[in-house]
Amino acid sequence: MNPKTLNDYELKSKKVLVRADLNVPMDKGKISDTSRIERLVPTIRKIFESGGKPILLSHFGRPNGSYDEALSLKPLIPIMNKLLGFPVKFSEDVIGAEALESANTLEDGEVLLMENTRFYPQEEANELSFSKSLSELGDIFCNDAFSASHRAHASTVGVAQFLPNCMGLLMQEELTTLKTVLTNPEKPVVAVVGGAKVSSKLDLLINLIHKVDHLVIGGGMANTFLYAQGNTVGKSLCERNMKETALKILKDAVDGGCQIHIPNDAVIASDFKANAKSRVIDIDKVPDDALILDIGPSTCNRINEIFRECRTLIWNGPMGAFEVPPFDKGTNITTASAAKLTQSNQLISVAGGGDTVSALKKAGVLNDFSYVSLAGGAFLEWMEGKELPGIACLI
Repeated sequence: MNPKTLNDYELKSKKVLVRADLNVPMDKGKISDTSRIERLVPTIRKIFESGGKPILLSHFGRPNGSYDEALSLKPLIPIMNKLLGFPVKFSEDVIGAEALESANTLEDGEVLLMENTRFYPQEEANELSFSKSLSELGDIFCNDAFSASHRAHASTVGVAQFLPNCMGLLMQEELTTLKTVLTNPEKPVVAVVGGAKVSSKLDLLINLIHKVDHLVIGGGMANTFLYAQGNTVGKSLCERNMKETALKILKDAVDGGCQIHIPNDAVIASDFKANAKSRVIDIDKVPDDALILDIGPSTCNRINEIFRECRTLIWNGPMGAFEVPPFDKGTNITTASAAKLTQSNQLISVAGGGDTVSALKKAGVLNDFSYVSLAGGAFLEWMEGKELPGIACLI
């Protein structure tokens, strides 16, 4: 059964308790990316247009269950006023008499932002009485934080059992997109999986080989597959203890009709540092003292050819050490190709995960994919085929 939406409720004069994700990145005390706030706007507007009053719950950082002024949500008020276009009030607490007073005196056209839910240890413990206290703030619970829905916390799961509940517009968009690319995609489908370790994305790889036609593996995890096939990977990051697992994934992919693609050339260097002296080498000729830090041009061309043959792309993780030039070229070249195909309506491209978003932003193509999920762990767990508690509780 699909979760209900805001359209399923009469919102007029109702206090809608919205679980948002305002865990925005900060740099020297200033918000460095307002995307999470911007994506909340449609849900807030929908509530206002329906005559409701939005009350926002969110976590911020990891305060470990106690108050930390540096992790207060209060500094978000000015930018939220600007981006939402509505006056935002602030409650210094999330439960208790003052919190209830703030909620009950909220005027039409105002947004109420509650303090960081993780200032209470009961939040992450999903404590029952704390969840009930949160529920007393509103009349309807709306989860619009897909990115926090892999956590069974009081503000994502517990509160839902005490109130009529639904998903917000951002959650709705996210689920529709992800369900489409995994269960009913336009074929052929290619998935790109990068990152450091096979062990951290093992469930993802196992799930994808039964869902896609092509699986491109890059980043440090590609070294593990290269090693499993008998290649020398020098001093590169490599999980040698995952050799048999990698070989089994390769075999299961063949049995399932999925073609796995690993690099056939690489960019190597002796040191991992910015603008280090580097060179391109065939993958079977990596010296013992070298570090594999990016995919090579031949591999880039092969990946781009696969993109041109496919209709749907799922992307999670960079192709190399993209944070440090010149080892960002593989990621930049392949993401640019995907973006170009997307913009010419030849490819449906969906990407997600923390490093993925950073890589797309650095490559200048963040807005050129069909959909980019800002969720990290939740995106990964969804792609692994796991049930997310914050969605399962919405009935």
